[in-house]
Amino acid sequence: MSGETVITVIGNLTADPDIRAIPKTGDCVVNFTVASTPRVFDRNKNQWVDGKALFMRCTVFREPAENAADSLAKGTRVVVVGKLQQREYTDRDGNKRTIVELVADEVATSTKYAIAKPIKRRTSNSTRNGWNGNGRNTNDNGGAAADDPWNAAQPEDEEVAF
Repeated sequence: MSGETVITVIGNLTADPDIRAIPKTGDCVVNFTVASTPRVFDRNKNQWVDGKALFMRCTVFREPAENAADSLAKGTRVVVVGKLQQREYTDRDGNKRTIVELVADEVATSTKYAIAKPIKRRTSNSTRNGWNGNGRNTNDNGGAAADDPWNAAQPEDEEVAF
């Protein structure tokens, strides 16, 4: 669709992703919050200081949601790309509320300070992947096929002198 507001947010997860099943379809949805804190240089102090943090609520649907739930944890540095969406709802007290959230198209762990080793899923069907609708994936290998080259054991990291 044209006219959608696409943004990229980089930051750390404030808590483990919350995975749930959508009642009508059985598809899964994952929600998490990313804290993005800018660093600015304070010339008076002659040092870098934290700016005001942005806490962005993110939502991911279907297979990417399963992958996010299996890959992410509290504190993980992520890069999230998606569409900014505003929605309204009525809370338990009958008050109308408006929230802005990022409906993610892509979620990736940042490799700025960590190593990420992807594991390719065997299939796109969530019931075959082992997702049981009330938590994390139930397969030991995350759905990766034994003959899949993406699933091959990686050699141990070697120390390299620079």
